[in-house]
Amino acid sequence: MTRHIIIGDVHGMLDELASLIEKVDPGFDDTIIFVGDLVDKGPDSVGVVEFVRRLAESFNVVVVEGNHEEKHRRFRKNLELRPATASTMAENQPELMTITEGLSPDNIAFLNSAVPFHRIKEHNVLIVHAGIPGDMIEFPESVHEAQALGGKRKKKFGLIFRTRHIHRDTGKMLPMGSENADDPFWAEVHDGRFGHVVFGHQPFMNGPAEFPHATGIDTGAVFGGTLTAMILGPNGTKSFESVECRKMAEPMSC
Repeated sequence: MTRHIIIGDVHGMLDELASLIEKVDPGFDDTIIFVGDLVDKGPDSVGVVEFVRRLAESFNVVVVEGNHEEKHRRFRKNLELRPATASTMAENQPELMTITEGLSPDNIAFLNSAVPFHRIKEHNVLIVHAGIPGDMIEFPESVHEAQALGGKRKKKFGLIFRTRHIHRDTGKMLPMGSENADDPFWAEVHDGRFGHVVFGHQPFMNGPAEFPHATGIDTGAVFGGTLTAMILGPNGTKSFESVECRKMAEPMSC
């Protein structure tokens, strides 16, 4: 029976990821989808990327790019084209260079193949890393269409990597920390216009967060929570599997 196994933010927690994969015991017909943020904060980002790449040699694996992968991709591009900018980035965030130097060319190519979103049409599920701004009225039909966006449309679409709270009246994404008490978390008011959204980015320390039209599966692996997989099976079945995690970082900006 084919399953879609959707895994929350790993953040370098290699041992826990290996335990979760063993627990869900994927079959060769299953698809394993990561919601992004494989890297940073945890103890072995390079090992996680290597593990997931090798997993993809035996199984159908999809990596949705998270804001941390996007940041590393920009860093690698700056190393090549704008060394001074890359140097400033590395001074502020030393893990950028440490992880980049540890990645093999194959692992970098694998990270570069990450997609901005993934659809599971038979379940009407849309997987993004962070969220959907309330004022987003269109969404690309395909990854190819998304990658062809330019200008303002590209910038608008890129908010799916970072959206948390949105303005109570306009639905526009609010920068983290700028929200007021009555500005909702996006998933609280999302109307399902693009399907049921499965997302990471926002740690929910008490387990998966289920909203009317969205499910959050970042359960704070790197913060001493759990690493969670949401499993969609035949005939609309849904279940969760989790493993306990060591605490490696303090909850903060993600």
